[in-house]
Amino acid sequence: MQQYLDLVRHVLDHGEKKDDRTGTGTLSVFGYQMRFDLRKGFPLLTTKKVLFDAVVRELLWFLRGSTNIHDDLSAYTPIWNAWADESGELGPVYGYQWRRWERFVPDDSLSGTFRREHVDQIGQVIRMIKENPDSRRLIVSAWNVADIDRMALPPCHAFFQFYVVQGYLDCQLYQRSADIALGVPFNIASYALLLSMTAKECGLTPRFLIHTLGDAHVYLNHIDGLRLQLTRSPGALPALQLADRRVLEQKFEDIRLCGYNPQAFIKFPIAV
Repeated sequence: MQQYLDLVRHVLDHGEKKDDRTGTGTLSVFGYQMRFDLRKGFPLLTTKKVLFDAVVRELLWFLRGSTNIHDDLSAYTPIWNAWADESGELGPVYGYQWRRWERFVPDDSLSGTFRREHVDQIGQVIRMIKENPDSRRLIVSAWNVADIDRMALPPCHAFFQFYVVQGYLDCQLYQRSADIALGVPFNIASYALLLSMTAKECGLTPRFLIHTLGDAHVYLNHIDGLRLQLTRSPGALPALQLADRRVLEQKFEDIRLCGYNPQAFIKFPIAV
């Protein structure tokens, strides 16, 4: 995970001061890319403890199509509490777009009218990987322009694309807004997990996770913690073990991490 430390150092050294939505202030660069080879181990930071259980629960919550913090408590993580309304609702965020993207089609029963349908993007892309692996359309998008104003928080990791070649499965993620201290380690682990789950169902070997960042930023109140992290050396990467289940059938207890020995947790305040 030296790549992550290189990103931190790059932004601290070259980032420009920029205001932000939260009023905290950031150091920011625009445009950065990392590439992780999952054949070398699961890319979870070892220079600080990352709560992998929370990574798993959030991803499963997305994959259930959930939009309420009270949905499916077996998969839920409190990460989203700060943005939920009084009923726990977040609007049509990631899970909704991944599993129930809205579209309107002509209603044959009533001329001139349309009926609403939903597209299961996750189910669709897995089917396409199996049936048409050379397709250049293996894409899932959470950035639904028509729904942005209805979301408690617009998607930061906006869309991702799979790529199949010679028995390998790669995934490239585009993240429009990247909180380097808190969000990015989580996002790397989450999409590495999704890539691994998808590869297993499709009979492929997970290979490269390519993480492309738009606005890559360090909040000003995270600088000291990141400088501490830069004094630490990366350790051996853990290994991921998955049950032999389809992606959309995976449960929390089906996912295990072996050999994870991180250094001490570093607490960073969240900017809401």
